Amino acid sequence: MLYKDYGKTGKKISVIGFGGMRFEKSGDKYDFDKCAQIVRKANELGVNYFDTAPFYCDDQSEEIMGYSLKDMPGEFYVSTKSSELDGSKLRANLERSLKRLGLQKINFFHIWCIMSMDDYKKRMSKGGAYETALRAKEEGLIEHLVFSTHCNGDEIEQIVQEGCFEGITLGYNILNFPYRQKGLKAAYEHGLGVATMNPLSGGLIPQKADYFDFIRGTDDQSVVEAALRFNGSHKEITTVLAGMGSIEQVIENTRVGYKIKEFSEEKLSEIENRLSASMDALCTGCRYCEKCPQEIEISKHMIAYNQKILGDVHKGLDWLKWHWEMTTETASKCIDCGYCESKCTQHLPITQRLKEISSW
Repeated sequence: MLYKDYGKTGKKISVIGFGGMRFEKSGDKYDFDKCAQIVRKANELGVNYFDTAPFYCDDQSEEIMGYSLKDMPGEFYVSTKSSELDGSKLRANLERSLKRLGLQKINFFHIWCIMSMDDYKKRMSKGGAYETALRAKEEGLIEHLVFSTHCNGDEIEQIVQEGCFEGITLGYNILNFPYRQKGLKAAYEHGLGVATMNPLSGGLIPQKADYFDFIRGTDDQSVVEAALRFNGSHKEITTVLAGMGSIEQVIENTRVGYKIKEFSEEKLSEIENRLSASMDALCTGCRYCEKCPQEIEISKHMIAYNQKILGDVHKGLDWLKWHWEMTTETASKCIDCGYCESKCTQHLPITQRLKEISSW
């Protein structure tokens, strides 16, 4: 496994990291022993960075990870997060995460999901999230204070220039890279460690492997390998967070970490020419938009809408009908309250898309 310096922390991090958002249920619940086998297998194969958060996997990801960490075969570092603005609530989250994970300290603690400069300023206000996290770091409960964001490149540059953080987690993949490079480079140039989330575009790349076959190089066995290799070959990227829900996925993903090879300029140009601006607007299925007051299952509708972006409205209808037993009438329940859009990490025009879906 290739290991890279995480910014200026002195830590060497595996180029393939474990994303704790994609554990799969066995029936109607999570089998902790089965999930732990997956986590430990990744560690055995060289992964040493394990990312989790409150609310992932029905709010059980941290508990699954804590159960897994009890008998890990090798060295590991843990990343978790808090999205709270209020300092006292962030402290409560931190203490809960430590308990769930069974740890004395969090190696990489994120001020989570900064959406805009206004949001950033709220986190940095007196008595707020950052100040509280900084005190916890001084107490030894946090080792490295980092942040995750869906801001644009200019905003990321402003944040990193202030020098308050040691690392960043941001969304970046082979489908959206033309639109996300500025933020990535700004973070790297200011000495931050960089973890990238959604390298497989929320699972869309393997789901539409035939459609995205153009990203594969001659030595890539699959589009998954190509997508992970793309991120991992960047000098700016420390670790690529891949969600892994099975031993087979662990083996496939970690294999990439042993043979990172850069894409040629010719291949990058070929890929960029195939991409359109709509690729940056594909829903990644993060599900932060849920809890609609009208009880619309927003993320499922947005995943169906992905099919339209990819040129097949009829397949979007099939997803609604056959995967989720829904009709387009469900989308018409939207009252334009804006709640889902306020939570969307990609700033997608969800209400407009729901209106379109209702007319399919």
